[in-house]
Amino acid sequence: MSASYASALTAARDAAATQDYPKGALYIVATPIGNLADITLRALHVLGLADLLACEDTRHSQQLLRAYGIDKRSDQWLALHQHNELQAAQTVLARLAQGQRVAYMSDAGTPAVSDPGARLVAAAQAAGVRCIPLPGASSVTASLSVAGAVAPADEAQGFVFFGFLPTRAGERKAALQQLMHEPRAVVLLEAPHRIAQLAGELAAFGARPVTLARELTKQFEEVATLPARDCRDWLDAEPQRSRGEFAIVLHPLPSHAPEPDQAGEQALRLLLPELPVKSAVRIAASLTGASRNALYQQALALRGQAED
Repeated sequence: MSASYASALTAARDAAATQDYPKGALYIVATPIGNLADITLRALHVLGLADLLACEDTRHSQQLLRAYGIDKRSDQWLALHQHNELQAAQTVLARLAQGQRVAYMSDAGTPAVSDPGARLVAAAQAAGVRCIPLPGASSVTASLSVAGAVAPADEAQGFVFFGFLPTRAGERKAALQQLMHEPRAVVLLEAPHRIAQLAGELAAFGARPVTLARELTKQFEEVATLPARDCRDWLDAEPQRSRGEFAIVLHPLPSHAPEPDQAGEQALRLLLPELPVKSAVRIAASLTGASRNALYQQALALRGQAED
Protein backbone atom coordinates (compact mmCIF):
# COMPACT_ATOMS: atom_id res chain seq x y z
CA MET A 1 0.00 0.00 0.00
CA SER A 2 1.18 3.51 -0.76
CA ALA A 3 1.69 5.48 2.44
CA SER A 4 -0.11 8.40 0.80
CA TYR A 5 -3.31 6.35 0.52
CA ALA A 6 -3.07 4.42 3.80
CA SER A 7 -6.23 5.93 5.27
CA ALA A 8 -8.32 5.62 2.09
CA LEU A 9 -9.74 2.14 2.79
CA THR A 10 -10.83 3.19 6.26
CA ALA A 11 -12.52 6.26 4.81
CA ALA A 12 -14.14 4.12 2.10
CA ARG A 13 -15.50 1.70 4.66
CA ASP A 14 -16.83 4.49 6.86
CA ALA A 15 -18.47 6.29 3.95
CA ALA A 16 -19.81 3.40 1.89
CA ALA A 17 -20.12 0.23 3.95
CA THR A 18 -23.67 0.94 5.16
CA GLN A 19 -25.03 0.91 1.59
CA ASP A 20 -26.44 -2.17 -0.13
CA TYR A 21 -24.16 -4.10 -2.50
CA PRO A 22 -26.24 -7.01 -3.84
CA LYS A 23 -24.62 -10.29 -4.80
CA GLY A 24 -24.96 -11.57 -8.35
CA ALA A 25 -24.64 -8.02 -9.70
CA LEU A 26 -22.23 -6.48 -12.20
CA TYR A 27 -20.52 -3.31 -10.97
CA ILE A 28 -19.18 -0.93 -13.64
CA VAL A 29 -16.38 0.95 -11.91
CA ALA A 30 -14.89 4.21 -13.14
CA THR A 31 -11.17 4.49 -12.36
CA PRO A 32 -8.68 7.39 -12.48
CA ILE A 33 -7.54 8.72 -15.85
CA GLY A 34 -4.11 9.55 -14.46
CA ASN A 35 -4.17 10.77 -10.88
CA LEU A 36 -4.72 7.80 -8.56
CA ALA A 37 -6.33 10.08 -5.97
CA ASP A 38 -9.34 10.45 -8.27
CA ILE A 39 -10.74 7.03 -7.29
CA THR A 40 -14.01 7.32 -5.36
CA LEU A 41 -14.54 5.94 -1.87
CA ARG A 42 -17.45 3.81 -3.06
CA ALA A 43 -15.30 2.36 -5.86
CA LEU A 44 -12.62 1.36 -3.35
CA HIS A 45 -15.19 -0.34 -1.16
CA VAL A 46 -16.71 -2.28 -4.07
CA LEU A 47 -13.30 -3.34 -5.38
CA GLY A 48 -12.57 -4.77 -1.96
CA LEU A 49 -15.92 -6.61 -1.88
CA ALA A 50 -15.79 -8.00 -5.41
CA ASP A 51 -15.39 -11.74 -5.88
CA LEU A 52 -14.13 -11.24 -9.44
CA LEU A 53 -12.37 -8.28 -11.04
CA ALA A 54 -12.74 -8.20 -14.82
CA CYS A 55 -10.28 -5.73 -16.32
CA GLU A 56 -9.18 -4.40 -19.67
CA ASP A 57 -5.59 -5.03 -18.51
CA THR A 58 -5.15 -6.95 -15.27
CA ARG A 59 -1.57 -5.76 -14.79
CA HIS A 60 -2.66 -2.12 -15.02
CA SER A 61 -5.55 -2.61 -12.59
CA GLN A 62 -3.37 -4.55 -10.14
CA GLN A 63 -1.16 -1.47 -9.78
CA LEU A 64 -4.18 0.60 -8.78
CA LEU A 65 -5.35 -1.92 -6.18
CA ARG A 66 -1.86 -2.37 -4.76
CA ALA A 67 -1.58 1.39 -4.23
CA TYR A 68 -4.61 1.18 -1.94
CA GLY A 69 -3.68 -2.09 -0.25
CA ILE A 70 -6.43 -4.21 -1.81
CA ASP A 71 -5.26 -7.81 -2.27
CA LYS A 72 -6.92 -10.35 -4.57
CA ARG A 73 -6.06 -13.94 -5.37
CA SER A 74 -5.00 -14.86 -8.90
CA ASP A 75 -8.33 -16.61 -9.53
CA GLN A 76 -10.16 -13.37 -8.79
CA TRP A 77 -8.77 -11.63 -11.88
CA LEU A 78 -10.09 -11.89 -15.45
CA ALA A 79 -8.83 -10.11 -18.56
CA LEU A 80 -11.73 -8.70 -20.56
CA HIS A 81 -10.77 -6.41 -23.44
CA GLN A 82 -11.88 -5.48 -26.95
CA HIS A 83 -10.46 -8.67 -28.48
CA ASN A 84 -12.14 -11.16 -26.15
CA GLU A 85 -15.09 -9.26 -24.68
CA LEU A 86 -17.85 -11.54 -25.93
CA GLN A 87 -16.07 -14.74 -24.86
CA ALA A 88 -14.93 -13.39 -21.49
CA ALA A 89 -18.46 -12.11 -20.84
CA GLN A 90 -19.61 -15.73 -20.65
CA THR A 91 -17.17 -16.34 -17.81
CA VAL A 92 -18.51 -13.26 -16.05
CA LEU A 93 -22.11 -14.43 -16.50
CA ALA A 94 -21.23 -17.84 -15.03
CA ARG A 95 -19.72 -16.22 -11.95
CA LEU A 96 -22.71 -13.90 -11.60
CA ALA A 97 -25.04 -16.91 -11.79
CA GLN A 98 -23.18 -18.30 -8.76
CA GLY A 99 -24.17 -15.18 -6.83
CA GLN A 100 -20.79 -13.50 -6.99
CA ARG A 101 -20.19 -9.77 -7.17
CA VAL A 102 -18.25 -8.89 -10.33
CA ALA A 103 -16.59 -5.50 -10.89
CA TYR A 104 -15.46 -4.37 -14.34
CA MET A 105 -12.72 -1.77 -14.87
CA SER A 106 -11.22 -0.43 -18.07
CA ASP A 107 -7.67 0.94 -18.00
CA ALA A 108 -8.78 4.49 -17.20
CA GLY A 109 -11.99 6.43 -16.88
CA THR A 110 -15.54 5.15 -17.25
CA PRO A 111 -15.95 1.77 -18.98
CA ALA A 112 -18.30 1.15 -21.91
CA VAL A 113 -18.09 4.72 -23.26
CA SER A 114 -15.04 4.60 -25.50
CA ASP A 115 -13.36 1.70 -23.70
CA PRO A 116 -14.62 -1.92 -23.65
CA GLY A 117 -17.53 -2.86 -21.44
CA ALA A 118 -20.66 -2.12 -23.49
CA ARG A 119 -20.90 -5.69 -24.85
CA LEU A 120 -20.42 -7.08 -21.37
CA VAL A 121 -23.21 -4.89 -19.98
CA ALA A 122 -25.51 -5.84 -22.87
CA ALA A 123 -24.89 -9.53 -22.23
CA ALA A 124 -25.53 -9.09 -18.50
CA GLN A 125 -28.76 -7.19 -19.11
CA ALA A 126 -29.94 -9.85 -21.57
CA ALA A 127 -29.35 -12.43 -18.84
CA GLY A 128 -31.42 -10.41 -16.37
CA VAL A 129 -28.42 -9.36 -14.29
CA ARG A 130 -28.49 -6.08 -12.42
CA CYS A 131 -25.80 -3.64 -13.62
CA ILE A 132 -24.74 -1.00 -11.09
CA PRO A 133 -22.73 2.07 -12.20
CA LEU A 134 -20.05 3.53 -9.94
CA PRO A 135 -19.43 6.95 -11.52
CA GLY A 136 -16.09 8.69 -11.42
CA ALA A 137 -13.34 10.01 -13.65
CA SER A 138 -14.00 10.65 -17.35
CA SER A 139 -11.85 12.50 -19.87
CA VAL A 140 -15.06 13.51 -21.67
CA THR A 141 -16.59 15.48 -18.82
CA ALA A 142 -13.20 16.65 -17.54
CA SER A 143 -12.32 18.25 -20.88
CA LEU A 144 -15.77 19.82 -21.26
CA SER A 145 -15.58 21.30 -17.78
CA VAL A 146 -12.53 23.42 -18.66
CA ALA A 147 -13.37 24.17 -22.30
CA GLY A 148 -15.89 26.96 -21.74
CA ALA A 149 -17.74 25.69 -24.80
CA VAL A 150 -20.84 27.88 -24.56
CA ALA A 151 -23.55 27.47 -27.19
CA PRO A 152 -25.02 30.70 -28.62
CA ALA A 153 -28.40 31.72 -27.21
CA ASP A 154 -31.34 29.87 -28.75
CA GLU A 155 -28.98 27.48 -30.51
CA ALA A 156 -28.50 23.73 -30.07
CA GLN A 157 -27.42 22.86 -26.52
CA GLY A 158 -25.54 19.86 -25.17
CA PHE A 159 -22.64 18.06 -26.81
CA VAL A 160 -21.81 15.14 -29.07
CA PHE A 161 -19.33 12.50 -27.95
CA PHE A 162 -17.61 11.22 -31.08
CA GLY A 163 -14.56 9.53 -29.58
CA PHE A 164 -11.83 8.39 -31.95
CA LEU A 165 -12.15 9.29 -35.62
CA PRO A 166 -11.96 6.46 -38.17
CA THR A 167 -8.45 5.59 -39.32
CA ARG A 168 -9.35 4.83 -42.95
CA ALA A 169 -8.84 7.92 -45.09
CA GLY A 170 -12.24 8.00 -46.79
CA GLU A 171 -14.22 7.36 -43.62
CA ARG A 172 -12.13 9.92 -41.75
CA LYS A 173 -12.76 12.62 -44.36
CA ALA A 174 -16.49 11.93 -44.28
CA ALA A 175 -16.55 12.14 -40.47
CA LEU A 176 -14.68 15.45 -40.44
CA GLN A 177 -17.03 16.86 -43.06
CA GLN A 178 -19.98 15.82 -40.91
CA LEU A 179 -18.49 17.42 -37.81
CA MET A 180 -17.85 20.65 -39.68
CA HIS A 181 -21.60 21.20 -39.84
CA GLU A 182 -22.45 19.87 -36.35
CA PRO A 183 -23.79 22.87 -34.38
CA ARG A 184 -23.18 21.41 -30.92
CA ALA A 185 -19.91 20.97 -29.07
CA VAL A 186 -18.09 17.79 -30.07
CA VAL A 187 -15.69 15.77 -27.92
CA LEU A 188 -13.00 13.79 -29.74
CA LEU A 189 -10.28 11.53 -28.38
CA GLU A 190 -6.89 11.02 -30.00
CA ALA A 191 -3.75 9.01 -29.38
CA PRO A 192 -0.25 10.53 -29.43
CA HIS A 193 0.77 8.94 -32.73
CA ARG A 194 -2.17 10.54 -34.58
CA ILE A 195 -2.55 13.90 -32.86
CA ALA A 196 -0.37 15.72 -35.41
CA GLN A 197 -2.56 14.43 -38.24
CA LEU A 198 -5.73 15.52 -36.47
CA ALA A 199 -4.29 18.95 -35.67
CA GLY A 200 -3.58 19.45 -39.38
CA GLU A 201 -7.07 18.31 -40.34
CA LEU A 202 -8.67 20.71 -37.89
CA ALA A 203 -7.24 23.62 -39.88
CA ALA A 204 -10.22 23.21 -42.21
CA PHE A 205 -12.49 24.34 -39.34
CA GLY A 206 -10.94 27.82 -39.57
CA ALA A 207 -11.65 30.17 -36.65
CA ARG A 208 -13.96 27.76 -34.79
CA PRO A 209 -12.58 27.46 -31.23
CA VAL A 210 -11.04 24.16 -30.17
CA THR A 211 -9.90 23.11 -26.71
CA LEU A 212 -6.96 20.71 -26.62
CA ALA A 213 -6.76 18.89 -23.28
CA ARG A 214 -3.56 16.91 -22.97
CA GLU A 215 -2.61 14.44 -20.20
CA LEU A 216 -5.61 15.36 -18.04
CA THR A 217 -5.02 14.97 -14.26
CA LYS A 218 -1.38 13.97 -14.81
CA GLN A 219 1.83 15.81 -13.96
CA PHE A 220 2.17 17.48 -17.36
CA GLU A 221 -1.51 18.33 -17.88
CA GLU A 222 -2.04 21.10 -20.40
CA VAL A 223 -5.25 22.72 -21.63
CA ALA A 224 -5.38 25.29 -24.43
CA THR A 225 -8.26 26.90 -26.32
CA LEU A 226 -7.45 28.39 -29.70
CA PRO A 227 -8.79 28.71 -33.27
CA ALA A 228 -8.88 25.37 -35.05
CA ARG A 229 -6.55 26.61 -37.78
CA ASP A 230 -3.82 27.22 -35.16
CA CYS A 231 -3.85 23.74 -33.59
CA ARG A 232 -0.92 22.41 -35.58
CA ASP A 233 1.20 25.47 -34.79
CA TRP A 234 0.43 25.06 -31.07
CA LEU A 235 1.39 21.40 -31.22
CA ASP A 236 4.62 22.08 -33.12
CA ALA A 237 5.67 24.87 -30.73
CA GLU A 238 6.71 22.34 -28.05
CA PRO A 239 7.87 18.82 -29.06
CA GLN A 240 6.55 17.23 -25.85
CA ARG A 241 3.01 18.31 -26.72
CA SER A 242 2.70 15.39 -29.12
CA ARG A 243 3.12 12.98 -26.20
CA GLY A 244 0.26 11.78 -24.09
CA GLU A 245 -3.45 11.20 -24.56
CA PHE A 246 -5.71 13.97 -25.85
CA ALA A 247 -9.34 14.94 -25.37
CA ILE A 248 -10.39 17.57 -27.90
CA VAL A 249 -13.47 19.79 -27.62
CA LEU A 250 -14.72 21.36 -30.82
CA HIS A 251 -16.76 24.33 -29.63
CA PRO A 252 -20.35 24.95 -30.84
CA LEU A 253 -20.86 26.71 -34.14
CA PRO A 254 -21.36 30.47 -33.81
CA SER A 255 -24.86 31.89 -34.18
CA HIS A 256 -24.47 32.55 -37.87
CA ALA A 257 -23.38 29.78 -40.20
CA PRO A 258 -20.37 30.54 -42.44
CA GLU A 259 -21.01 32.33 -45.67
CA PRO A 260 -20.97 30.00 -48.69
CA ASP A 261 -17.45 31.03 -49.64
CA GLN A 262 -16.19 30.32 -46.11
CA ALA A 263 -17.91 26.95 -46.00
CA GLY A 264 -16.56 26.21 -49.46
CA GLU A 265 -13.02 27.02 -48.40
CA GLN A 266 -13.36 24.75 -45.38
CA ALA A 267 -14.56 21.93 -47.61
CA LEU A 268 -11.74 22.51 -50.09
CA ARG A 269 -9.13 22.29 -47.33
CA LEU A 270 -10.38 18.81 -46.54
CA LEU A 271 -10.80 17.64 -50.11
CA LEU A 272 -7.79 19.04 -51.96
CA PRO A 273 -5.15 16.85 -50.27
CA GLU A 274 -6.97 13.77 -51.58
CA LEU A 275 -8.56 14.82 -54.89
CA PRO A 276 -7.79 16.65 -58.14
CA VAL A 277 -8.87 20.30 -58.19
CA LYS A 278 -11.92 19.78 -60.42
CA SER A 279 -13.25 16.90 -58.34
CA ALA A 280 -12.70 18.81 -55.10
CA VAL A 281 -14.48 21.87 -56.51
CA ARG A 282 -17.44 19.82 -57.74
CA ILE A 283 -17.93 18.10 -54.37
CA ALA A 284 -17.44 21.33 -52.39
CA ALA A 285 -20.02 23.11 -54.54
CA SER A 286 -22.49 20.28 -54.02
CA LEU A 287 -21.98 20.33 -50.24
CA THR A 288 -22.04 24.09 -49.67
CA GLY A 289 -23.98 25.63 -52.57
CA ALA A 290 -21.08 27.97 -53.28
CA SER A 291 -20.26 29.10 -56.84
CA ARG A 292 -18.08 26.64 -58.76
CA ASN A 293 -16.16 29.47 -60.39
CA ALA A 294 -15.40 31.06 -57.02
CA LEU A 295 -14.46 27.70 -55.54
CA TYR A 296 -12.15 26.98 -58.45
CA GLN A 297 -10.26 30.21 -57.83
CA GLN A 298 -10.08 29.41 -54.11
CA ALA A 299 -8.79 25.93 -54.90
CA LEU A 300 -6.02 27.29 -57.10
CA ALA A 301 -5.03 29.76 -54.38
CA LEU A 302 -4.97 27.00 -51.74
CA ARG A 303 -2.90 24.74 -53.99
CA GLY A 304 -0.49 27.60 -54.51
CA GLN A 305 -0.15 28.12 -50.75
CA ALA A 306 0.52 24.40 -50.27
CA GLU A 307 3.24 24.41 -52.93
CA ASP A 308 4.91 27.44 -51.37
